Amino acid sequence: MSDAVASRAALRSLADARPTPFWLDDPDHRPAPRPALVGHESCDLLVVGGGYSGLWTALLAKERDPARDVVLLEGEEVGWAASGRNGGFCAASLTHGFGNGLARWPQELTTLERLGQANLDAIEEAVTRYGIDCDFERTGEINVATAPHQVAELEEWAAQARALGLGEQLTLLDRDAVRAEADSPTFLAGLWDRTGVAMLNPARLAWGLKRACEQAGVRIYEHTPATRLGARGAQAAVATPYGRVRARRVALATNAFPSLLRRVRTYIVPVYDYALMTEPLTEEQRAAVGWRNRQGISDSANHFHYFRITADNRILWGGYDVLYHYGSRVSRDYHQRPETFARLARHFFRCFPQLEGIRFSHRWGGAIDTCSRFSPFFGTALDGRVGYAAGFTGLGVGATRFGAEVVLDLLAGERTERTALEMVRKKPLPFPPEPVRWAGIGITQWSLARSDARAGKRNLWLRAMDKVGMGFDS
Repeated sequence: MSDAVASRAALRSLADARPTPFWLDDPDHRPAPRPALVGHESCDLLVVGGGYSGLWTALLAKERDPARDVVLLEGEEVGWAASGRNGGFCAASLTHGFGNGLARWPQELTTLERLGQANLDAIEEAVTRYGIDCDFERTGEINVATAPHQVAELEEWAAQARALGLGEQLTLLDRDAVRAEADSPTFLAGLWDRTGVAMLNPARLAWGLKRACEQAGVRIYEHTPATRLGARGAQAAVATPYGRVRARRVALATNAFPSLLRRVRTYIVPVYDYALMTEPLTEEQRAAVGWRNRQGISDSANHFHYFRITADNRILWGGYDVLYHYGSRVSRDYHQRPETFARLARHFFRCFPQLEGIRFSHRWGGAIDTCSRFSPFFGTALDGRVGYAAGFTGLGVGATRFGAEVVLDLLAGERTERTALEMVRKKPLPFPPEPVRWAGIGITQWSLARSDARAGKRNLWLRAMDKVGMGFDS
């Protein structure tokens, strides 16, 4: 098939795709929205943000102290943003993968890996205990090589993990072995993390956490954006369009959206990620692909794809393009990008040519909060009355629960194993102001694409970014 014919076929596959996130298009499970806050409230703990980060913070606060009075504010509806738009990869890693963790915190990596595994175990336990119907499957993830130089990289990661005593759950797969798991002519090798990643339905996880919070006594107000943060004597106060909340402590969980603390904004850039969802596969299509063990999969390129099979046997296909908009703008206008969807569709059929003719049912995008070290950072403000976590960079499905624990530790003034971590004590490098920020991100994106095209060789710009601690590896 010529490139032109393949491109037209890919475009036809998008003809019926609905411009909405697949996970949120679920009226049978979607809870009714809660009323907006009107008037004044007071509480012990105010949580700003109704995604995973805020939901876990509110729920864990009540688990630690059931008598604590907790209020949660959400500007739209719970799970509307990144928590309902992601791929549903719930990873144990707190460091955006083994390689990034080894490069940044080599002395703490075994501790970070242990804490990450414990955090994933705790998520699984909470899903069971609270009866959250989110299709949780701890099937792991395969990182696949699609270029020869990536095979050597996977082998090196496996060897480094074994040297640190972290290789028990990793299985290195050659070409035949990886294609026996999921059959694509583009797969040259794979590294299967068998227990460190679970697949789930992200929106149903958010909605289940919302229900658990309310059952624990958390008061949730939706369609209530927080507009201003300040101190009121010994308390903090947050203004909303129709009211105000005074609280002894405030946890900020706004992630990709502008923080109420201006000092935090320099550390975050919101980037837009996009995904497609196929119609359900037929039995013949499933047999052609294999994928019996239902792992999540991602490739090893800088501009990478992530993909997984859902409970009803669709394939989610996302990633590759990562878009930054000048001035760190966040807008609904960026949720749809036809040129990216067309590119993703072409790449999908290149990966799975045996699925020619399948159609996509949904197409969508959303903002991710990223920082210069690709993993969360933490802090407090207003003399310890305000705590925050941000910068999860696409791993928020799992790491936000750990982040919530850290924020609650910090707000309580407790020194714990978590707060003693260098990862918690130190911030990433901030991003420069505009227009340098926009230009630097553009040069980096170009350099990463060039690296992919040149067998992984990093140019002078990327090497300089590595040296100053702003190394972009994905």
